[in-house]
Amino acid sequence: QVQLVESGGGLVQPGGSLRLSCAASGRTFSRYTMGWFRQAPGKEREFVAAVLSPVGTVHADSVKGRFTISRDNTKNTVYLQMNSLRAEDTAVYYCTAGPSFTKAATGYEYWGQGTQVTVSS
Repeated sequence: QVQLVESGGGLVQPGGSLRLSCAASGRTFSRYTMGWFRQAPGKEREFVAAVLSPVGTVHADSVKGRFTISRDNTKNTVYLQMNSLRAEDTAVYYCTAGPSFTKAATGYEYWGQGTQVTVSS
């Protein structure tokens, strides 16, 4: 069983930055692929980025060059550094853990409660 708790969301102006964190419980954290998804009002949950076990990252085309996912296995934490934020990045961001990489939300076993990111002037 893995429990995930996100933090770091908030209100930011266009062009600004935020760093999301996801703290995971459990001794097998390092074995999981960790991902971030987001869901805007009226839209489906979409893949943002994933960091694989043991190495490797994948970012959605919509965030490539602006967002960076990383993990610290000594702290059981995964991060999402978000730069050059745009209004269209506004959404609830969810941390997730699964056995292997996929861009499909159904492929992940564990989910956090989500953290709101709002990009607005």
